[in-house]
Amino acid sequence: MDALNSQQLNQFREQIAVYVEFNEAEWIVLIQHLSVKKLKKKEYFIEVGEVCKSVGFVLSGSVRYYHVIDGKDVTNYFSFENDFVSSYKSFLTGEPCISYIQALEPSVILTISKKAWDEMLNNPMLAYKIERFGRLIAEHYLICYEDRVASFITQTPEERYLKLLENGKEVIQRMPQHYIANFLGITPVSLSRIRKRILV
Repeated sequence: MDALNSQQLNQFREQIAVYVEFNEAEWIVLIQHLSVKKLKKKEYFIEVGEVCKSVGFVLSGSVRYYHVIDGKDVTNYFSFENDFVSSYKSFLTGEPCISYIQALEPSVILTISKKAWDEMLNNPMLAYKIERFGRLIAEHYLICYEDRVASFITQTPEERYLKLLENGKEVIQRMPQHYIANFLGITPVSLSRIRKRILV
């Protein structure tokens, strides 16, 4: 794990301000608990059966979450720049992770280890804001999950694809099409048809 540079710290601080803001004294203490993890393309943030010991924040790059069912990858989520990344249930409970999280491209991820998280919760200066931050991250994950489930009930594959483009058009263009098709619950051929219709 390497130390973060000032640009990376500023990026993180700016993005988490929507959840919680830290004053200068709190920030100085907080950043002592942050690390950075660099992943090569296809390198894992976490694998099935491991306990997830950190929460990440994607500074650059992207990752995909997937399960292996009957020997086939089933992509169920992506995280792009300025998104959080974690097997949050595993992080909170200490239970083994049930999905893989893999870098889609070279990625730089800011991390907070479970040990650092617990230390900040026990620090009187940070405890309240870290607890609030954790709750809001949990709410974020719940909202993402509900949106994901609802999209399969209320949206067409084309609508789901357009929504995905809104969240990371430049990254999507660099991703293997079969991952995107898998995420949308369609075949690569169907995705190709959707893309042609959109481009017309």
